[in-house]
Amino acid sequence: MSFNFNDLIEPDENKTLVVDALNLAFRWKHQGRTDFRHEYVATVQSLARSYKCDRIIITADKGSSEYRKQILPSYKQNRKDKFAQQSEAEEEAFKMFIQEYENTLELLEKQYTLLRVKGVEADDIAAYVVKHREKFDIGDIVLVSSDKDWDLLIQEGVMRFSYVTRKEVTIDNWSDHYNIPQEKYACYKCLIGDKGDNIPGISGIGPKRAEGLLEQYGSAYDIYDSLPIDSKYKHIQELNSNPEVILKNYELMDLLTHCEEAIGNGIPEIERRLQ
Repeated sequence: MSFNFNDLIEPDENKTLVVDALNLAFRWKHQGRTDFRHEYVATVQSLARSYKCDRIIITADKGSSEYRKQILPSYKQNRKDKFAQQSEAEEEAFKMFIQEYENTLELLEKQYTLLRVKGVEADDIAAYVVKHREKFDIGDIVLVSSDKDWDLLIQEGVMRFSYVTRKEVTIDNWSDHYNIPQEKYACYKCLIGDKGDNIPGISGIGPKRAEGLLEQYGSAYDIYDSLPIDSKYKHIQELNSNPEVILKNYELMDLLTHCEEAIGNGIPEIERRLQ
């Protein structure tokens, strides 16, 4: 299969495509594919054409987040436990998938900006790009990921496209996807936690109760400042007993606020590549 890295229509806007590299690669893993590198590149190019982007940035994990593991040693331990239970055939298939993924990154790096730092996750790198986009003369951004954590980055001029749902999340259609304002999304996640990343929330507080608390108090920080709250309800008593969970979860999940800490010494290399 032949392809051309420069096979993009002439863009008419200052717009950048930011790709969650491993997240997109899982599209082919779920199909049992280990020969997807050219199709992956073609997909990225197709998205750039569709959104008329004049720049493509690939963000990639390089190991788990050292920053988060220092805060929460059990961070993503559930995923490690799941991998440990793989059969030999499954383990071999995963190794083949990862090798093709690495080959894909090598192919992409020949033409596009690849941002990857040891011990740093793609989420934090994408957050850094969004947070400092004016510094690097980056206009509107189209995030490509099915990871809802990336909705923490949504703002005016920044949207997310999911290749799984084929839907867009923007600041304008936010209420179609969530019952809370975008500026409270980090607070919401701090209360309910993140099972996928093995980040515990407050016991007994799910989406509805989190929405109610945020509507009543304003933000998770406001809730923290109001503790202890006089209540007979068990989930409020849990909140009173574990106020540190709120602050810890902010450090773990508020991407825009803590991306510099998460990237650490890797910032100079990222900035060099963004120039």
